[in-house]
Amino acid sequence: MAYDLKLADRIRSELGEVPIVEKKMFGGVGFLLNGNLACGVTKNDLIVRVDPEKHIAHLKKPHVRPFDMTGRPMKGWLVVEAEGVKTDKQLSWWLKEGVEFASTLPEK
Repeated sequence: MAYDLKLADRIRSELGEVPIVEKKMFGGVGFLLNGNLACGVTKNDLIVRVDPEKHIAHLKKPHVRPFDMTGRPMKGWLVVEAEGVKTDKQLSWWLKEGVEFASTLPEK
């Protein structure tokens, strides 16, 4: 299944001037800041990388689950289902979380 191109376009639009590089990954597209994944799209869902300290709190939000492609979910990697990013406000909030965390990581 292809990834949600409209969601990817919404992300591009929202990130605007943020120096993001796109890369095909996870069967979709990832948006990287300084070589670190900030967010991405797989199928119809948003992948977002967040501060591991916020991981548990974010999992309590509606339409959020751990990102797990290998049977071993990584702390700080989340999937926000399409329902959780229906509005621009929802998407913007999650993208802010991803970009803020990626900006704290060393450049690759």
